Amino acid sequence: MTSFAPDSLTLNRKLPLWYQVSQSLRASILGRSPHDPLRLPTEEKLAAHYGVSVLTMRQALKELEAEGLITRHRRRGTFIEPSAQRGTPVRLLGSVDAIVAQQSGMRTKLLDTRTVPVPPELAEHFPDLAEVTAYHRLRRDEASDEPTNHARNWLRPELAARVDPDDLVRHPMTKVLRDVVHADIARITDTVEARLADPETARLLDVPLLSPILHYTGVTYDPSGRVLDVAVIHYRGDRFSFTVTLEAP
Repeated sequence: MTSFAPDSLTLNRKLPLWYQVSQSLRASILGRSPHDPLRLPTEEKLAAHYGVSVLTMRQALKELEAEGLITRHRRRGTFIEPSAQRGTPVRLLGSVDAIVAQQSGMRTKLLDTRTVPVPPELAEHFPDLAEVTAYHRLRRDEASDEPTNHARNWLRPELAARVDPDDLVRHPMTKVLRDVVHADIARITDTVEARLADPETARLLDVPLLSPILHYTGVTYDPSGRVLDVAVIHYRGDRFSFTVTLEAP
């Protein structure tokens, strides 16, 4: 069976290799011709094609599998999902420090914390858990006292047991996990979408119903790929913009 042929890639040593390979392969998959084969070459052939190790290639493929772009079958191979089309959310690489900085500089109120069953929409992130610890916070601008965003986090219970609620008033969850709980954070996948304010968000952020907001989802992983925390933050559309800086190789 003929395999799909991905585009070539010039690697930038300043960025993780698995990330660059996954981005390149994603672009090849989404830009493929309808007549291209759906089967990908083996991990070994793909690793040789990109000039990386098999372990790096495996991590890149795991990312694409999590996004639903490919499926992997033992002894049969790796296949592109026929439904994979353009429109997959743009994913951008930054640092944990950048995320902490973006979440800082606001006055925070902890609205609620409780142990809850894993919400159905998060079941794929916590397949080994029946319950998670949920936190809900409201942030205000320190200068104007205007509400700017409200954030929900769903955290693994064993990590939540080591979280002091007072720390969540002083620091972003990412900083608490990294510097207080000392969780082993490997990466955070961010997705930003434009949405309209639902009744709860409109009330908390003091905006009219159906006002434009930025809907942010952040999923925090450990080195094994296990999800530690899922964050959903609603930002006021009149107070935030989304800016991306790309560095050329």
